[in-house]
Amino acid sequence: MHRALLIDDDEQLGPPLATYFQRFELALTHAFKPSEGLARLRSGVFDVAILDVMLPEMDGFELCRTIRKESDIPIVMLTARGDVMDRVVGLELGADAYLPKPFEPRELVAHIQTVLRRRNGGNGPAVQATTPPGQDMLLFEGLTIDPARRSVLRQGETVDLTSTEFDLLHLLARESGRVFSRDDILNQLRGHEADLYTRAVDIVVSRLRKKLEPLDCIKTLRNAGYSLALRRLAP
Repeated sequence: MHRALLIDDDEQLGPPLATYFQRFELALTHAFKPSEGLARLRSGVFDVAILDVMLPEMDGFELCRTIRKESDIPIVMLTARGDVMDRVVGLELGADAYLPKPFEPRELVAHIQTVLRRRNGGNGPAVQATTPPGQDMLLFEGLTIDPARRSVLRQGETVDLTSTEFDLLHLLARESGRVFSRDDILNQLRGHEADLYTRAVDIVVSRLRKKLEPLDCIKTLRNAGYSLALRRLAP
C-alpha cells in the first residue's frame, strides 16, 4: 500500500479523504502545519506529498521549495486559487501535478496514481521496475540515464529529478539530436498535469538544465523546440 502525506490546515479534510483513499490502497496521513509535515517527510516512509497552498508558517510554494531541496518525492499541490500563475509557480518549484479546490476525491486519486505510476516506471501499480536494471540504459558523454530505475547520473553523481523532469529528459534522450517542439513535449507529458501548457514546458526545461549543470546538453532551436545535444556512447 502506498502512503500519502496531506499537509493542509483544514482539519475536516483529512478523515473523509483517508477513508476514500483506502478504496484505492492508499494510506493517508494528515499534517496540519508545514513544520509537522516536513518532520514526517524526513522519516522517508511516504510515497507522495499533497500540499495546500494556503498554510500557516509558510505557504505551499515555499514548502514545495523546501521539500525539493531535500527530496524528489512526487508532489501534488492543492489551492483554492485557480490562477494560471499559481500553476506556473508550482511547476517551476518542482510540483508534479496541480489541482484547484474544490476538487473531487477521485480526481485527486487519479493525479496520485499518475505520478506514482510514472515514478515506478510503468503503467501498473507494481513497486519494482519491469525492466531489469542496466538494460536499455542510455549512455552519453557525462550523462547516464537508467529508465528502469528512473535514475540519472551526471558526471558520476546522482541527480534528483521530479517525475516530470525525468520523463522530459528521457523523451529527449531516446532520440538524441531530434528537435522536439513544445507541442511534441506537451503531448508526451500531458499525463503529468492536465493543464500543462507551453510556458510550463519552458519552465520544466529551464529547471532541468539547471540540475544538469555544468553539462550544457539541452539546446534550444529558435521557433522550433528542444533537443539533447550530447554524444551517444555505446552500451
